[in-house]
Amino acid sequence: MANKFRVLEINGGQVLGERPYSPSPFKLHLPICQTGYTDAQIDDCIGRRKMYLWRPGTRFSLRARFSHEANQLVGTAGFGLWNAPFGDPSKPVPTLPQATWFFFGSPPNDLPLAHNAPGQGWFAATLDATTWRAVGLIPFAPVVLLLNQFGVLRRKIWPWVQKQLQISFQPIHETMAEWHDYQLIWRESGCDFLVDGRLIHQTPFSPRGPLGFVCWIDNQYMVATANGRFRWGTLPIKSPQFLEVEALQIVRIDT
Repeated sequence: MANKFRVLEINGGQVLGERPYSPSPFKLHLPICQTGYTDAQIDDCIGRRKMYLWRPGTRFSLRARFSHEANQLVGTAGFGLWNAPFGDPSKPVPTLPQATWFFFGSPPNDLPLAHNAPGQGWFAATLDATTWRAVGLIPFAPVVLLLNQFGVLRRKIWPWVQKQLQISFQPIHETMAEWHDYQLIWRESGCDFLVDGRLIHQTPFSPRGPLGFVCWIDNQYMVATANGRFRWGTLPIKSPQFLEVEALQIVRIDT
């Protein structure tokens, strides 16, 4: 399905080469950056969130490689479907997050994923904090955070919280700096993630949508842990880095 993409190039970030749906690759490139936020991004998160294009019954596929392996790449990067919870960078209107995507986060990123799993690295994941079960947790957040300070209680409470937030998580072990085929199938009954045609993650969790497609690389980090640590910032990029993509396809399928 042909689609109109928005290009974001912030503080030296560049989108190079052909645009999506061309057989030729396009490259999201970040320069050396000592301070501030830099981003290269293509998305179709245009207009009001309820007008985003994609709902359960969507499949996207692409080929991609990164300039560095996971132990050298800085910031966050990836591709998938989300609801742009922080809004347009120029007009931020925050909301509760939804996502199903392939996501990378370098240290010190630390996100509340599977219990006892690292909150950083290259992984496939889902999240929906907009369900009535998730929203119902908001009044109890201070109590949950207090109890999560204790390891024994956290091991019992956090898996239940993850279920309400529809958090699923699977590390990706394939090399990042080599070309791989990535595919996501999003149905009402759940999500399937494939790398090089091999199923690496299957979950019954399915964001409600609607969602927009996003493909990006930037230098930010976020810490948001089960025991209440939260901070955000940017990281210096000491050598240029990129995400290169080709053969992008997004289509609707039967649910």
